[in-house]
Formats: sequence, C-alpha cells, structure tokens
Amino acid sequence: MNDEILDGAPSSNSPHPSLRTLDVLVGTWHVSGPGHHGTVTYGWMPGSHFLIQHIDLVQDDSPTRGIEYIGHDADTGTLKSHYFSHTGDILEYVYEISGREFTIWYGEPGSPARYRATFDEHFTNATGAWAWPGGGYESAITRVRS
Repeated sequence: MNDEILDGAPSSNSPHPSLRTLDVLVGTWHVSGPGHHGTVTYGWMPGSHFLIQHIDLVQDDSPTRGIEYIGHDADTGTLKSHYFSHTGDILEYVYEISGREFTIWYGEPGSPARYRATFDEHFTNATGAWAWPGGGYESAITRVRS
C-alpha cells in the first residue's frame, strides 16, 4: 500500500486534517487568572499526528506540571487528549477550535466541565473560564513566543 489518499480519506501515514485547527496553539503561552499562573507550551510531535502540551503552572500555591498529547480519535471523530500530571493523574479532554472560539471539554463534548474562551483577532490572547457544576474560575492565555 502507498501513501495516496484513497476515496477522500487520509492514509494511515497522513495526519488527520482536523488537527490543523490546533495550529493556532503552537508556541508558549502565559496563563493567568485568580489563584493561578504559569506557562504552557504547545508543539507538534514529528509527523504532526499529535500536538504535545507541556504544562508548568502554580495553582493555589501548588505546582501543577504535566504533559498532554492531543490527536484525532477515529472512534469519536474528536480531537482527544490524554493529560499526564506529575502527581500520577491521567485525564482525558476533547479540544475544539472553531473560528475564534476555543473549548476544552473534560471527558467528552457536552460535558458540564469545560474551558471556554475566545481568541482575539490576532490569536495572541484568549480570555475565558473553566466551569463545572458548582464551580469554576477565569483563565486567560497570552502568547509569549511562537
């Protein structure tokens, strides 16, 4: 079998086209909001099948460090991630970027736990909030390096 596109579907060696929506995240971002601050850095894994996020935050005076792998999930048709924290937690999220709207769902789309933000016209800032039943907090990101 070769690397041609067959019947309009990408070959197994081609990254899924939906991953391109994540291009706006590539770079280093300063994260800020009440009780938290730090940086996150997004970059493509060689082959561009996965976007990798490195997290280095302080939340309520406690460090939060981890790594997240975001890729296209063929079973659900979503951009699913797996986050691995320095404390041993493994969490799943779904990323959606449509126009300037940015949503990270905890678990699955439609979950009541999510981050929803809006990018500015240059995609250098996004303001929004994490929300879940009974709580949440504002959180903004500002690009510091492409």
